[in-house]
Amino acid sequence: MNANASSAPSQVHRPDTPDVVLVVDDSPDALSMINDALEAEGMDVLVALEGKQALTIARRIRPDIILLDAVMPVLDGFDTCTALKADPSLSSIPVIFMTGLSDTNDVVRGLECGGVDYLTKPIQPGELLARMRVHLNNARLTSSAQTALDSTGQTLFTVNADGAIQWATPQTHALLARARAAERWQQNELASQLRHWLGHGPEPGHQLTLTGLDHALSIRLIAQHTHQETLLKLVDEERAAGPAQLKNTLGLTERESEVLYWVANGKSNREAAQILTMSPRTVNKHLETIFQKLEVDNRTAAAGIALRQLAE
Repeated sequence: MNANASSAPSQVHRPDTPDVVLVVDDSPDALSMINDALEAEGMDVLVALEGKQALTIARRIRPDIILLDAVMPVLDGFDTCTALKADPSLSSIPVIFMTGLSDTNDVVRGLECGGVDYLTKPIQPGELLARMRVHLNNARLTSSAQTALDSTGQTLFTVNADGAIQWATPQTHALLARARAAERWQQNELASQLRHWLGHGPEPGHQLTLTGLDHALSIRLIAQHTHQETLLKLVDEERAAGPAQLKNTLGLTERESEVLYWVANGKSNREAAQILTMSPRTVNKHLETIFQKLEVDNRTAAAGIALRQLAE
């Protein structure tokens, strides 16, 4: 069993890299049994005897999954899980509770504080391994999806039922910084505005104009996956004024003006497609129409017209 290490692991799982499992239990017998079962499956096992030790290990050596006893001294499993989910660097790690408790209230409490599953002791190794594989696979799919979104240039983020940001692309963080939306403002004002708006049941595509900032921002609802997680898009209203100006002065449609705006800003067709969430082929179709309307033959000439309009 490995309880310590000197360096953090890679966040990207490779097929030839063993899964790292943190097992947290105050029973040496339980730890030994689970350790043997997991190591027999080729997994790397970290162990902790109580919650505070588990948090320290998790921050030093980020595990792929955590098996957590609910009843422990010093810091119990429920509070440990709550602390894990409050740390952005650890919040996406799936947590499976292990306990002798079978009361419904304890099951609900474990799930409400962020657990993804719940096993009652005595643990059956076969059942434990089967459930772990499911949650490890789900975690990898989620990680892959977030990595893909991070690379698209989209200002997307998710919030919980309280309006607090759970995850955001780097572009979202950059736009919030540009708008001088401080961390405290995000935690208080932004969360309050989102909580009130989402409480009225907006539909996908509906938009909320944020207040309390010098830089004009709005929020567009993309999807509400569950009552606990909502996918949103942060919209820079000041930047959106550029496409609107092209639309009004050049007689273009809204989509055509957006395509031309990004082409004028030096974006390739593929980059413009990613920003506008459309296919490169659709961008090409819009450009063909734009060339006809502007009576030009190429991107350079169209971009030149757009830049002159924007400068005015």
